[in-house]
Amino acid sequence: KTSHVKGSSVLEAHNLSLDLMAQGPFPIQSPSITVYRQQLWVIAVMQTENSDDEVYEKPFQVSISIEGISPGHKAVPVLRSDRFHNRTRHLRCAKQTCEPVTVLHLSYLYFSHYLFTVHLYGLQSFLKLYHIRDINFFFKSYNPGFTQIEMWFRLIFLMVTFGVTCWFSLTLRTFFIHDWSIEQRWMSVLLPLLILYNNPIFSLTFLMDSWVPGMLDAVFQATFLCALLLFWLCVYHGLRQNERRLLTFYLPKLLIVGPVWLCAITMATWQKYNEHLDPTYSYQLDTSYFYSFKLTFFLFLGLYVTYLLCLILRAYSELRSMPFFDMRLKFITLLMLIVLSISMSITVSRFGLGALEDNFVADLSTNYASSAQFMACYGLLNFYLYTMAYVYSPSKKTIFETGITKDNPAFSMINDSDEDVIYGSDEESRQPLNRNRNDDDSD
Repeated sequence: KTSHVKGSSVLEAHNLSLDLMAQGPFPIQSPSITVYRQQLWVIAVMQTENSDDEVYEKPFQVSISIEGISPGHKAVPVLRSDRFHNRTRHLRCAKQTCEPVTVLHLSYLYFSHYLFTVHLYGLQSFLKLYHIRDINFFFKSYNPGFTQIEMWFRLIFLMVTFGVTCWFSLTLRTFFIHDWSIEQRWMSVLLPLLILYNNPIFSLTFLMDSWVPGMLDAVFQATFLCALLLFWLCVYHGLRQNERRLLTFYLPKLLIVGPVWLCAITMATWQKYNEHLDPTYSYQLDTSYFYSFKLTFFLFLGLYVTYLLCLILRAYSELRSMPFFDMRLKFITLLMLIVLSISMSITVSRFGLGALEDNFVADLSTNYASSAQFMACYGLLNFYLYTMAYVYSPSKKTIFETGITKDNPAFSMINDSDEDVIYGSDEESRQPLNRNRNDDDSD
């Protein structure tokens, strides 16, 4: 939800001269807000009288004092203007319109009204060249109706995921872990992580004036998404490899996905902590700090994509002649492509093609612009896991008709271990897929 107030109206209401448009002070009051609006952004948009086509930029400083209005109508200091040094912002204008500048961001709303006093520094020379006609201050927050929808859907997904997790565990309890396929083993890990992804402590965001609930939400989501990335690597490699030791099989994949997870956790935690400590904080202040993490993130993400493509190509080249494995490959690939295509389309439609370049930390967070976008993102990943849990669960006939279902995947896609499907169930016949040429073929 967005509302705005004009800077000229603020100056006139406080009997201040319009000549102070380039410096202020601008005493502005927020509209009535509740904790269900989640967060509040104050954004300034300047309008100039420039008539040429020149694009011009100007760095300037912002100093802000914040006071909250208590239920007893008393002003409670939240942030004094002399508590922190002036924050630098960059003004970029084309003709008579300037790009929005985020003045402050409140990550937790404790009071129903706030008073902001904004001072601008460094725009006097800009005023001489390009006269500032007015400054519009926008107040952006979440709609309380959206917050209620988000809470209900999180709760519904959480309960359904818990039920699916229990059901999937019960279907596998009659089998030894050794007989589980690699997909079934990973589902037993991804489903509990999906419970955390749905955030069972989401309500603490509205009950605690702390950065910890938001940080935990970011940790839960990053952990689940990175586990999903690791799952894709292990499945495409594990279908060709029966010996999956920690050092030779899992460690190389952890060395690729681990830095991606660490960068995401570090950046999200650092930003949420500083924004809670100082509402005027912007990730752009730590350009060098975030740039190094951003570079590391994209470096390992590029390695991940390259490695995944190699595993997919090798898996299809070696296993496409085996109907059972070919079906497993096609299924996991189809679902993966659906998830990635929908996720990328949502990202591009929301942020544009330059999202990962200019708004890497500020916008690509766990926030959503509409209820439809939230349900699309959350529903996509939840139903993706539900579908895999249904397909990879052993059928009821497996226990009683092992002889029939062993070589007939139509009854259940995954009913036996990889070794049983190829070599049978005898322990002595279980051998790696890649055998030496001197070994005799088994009958």
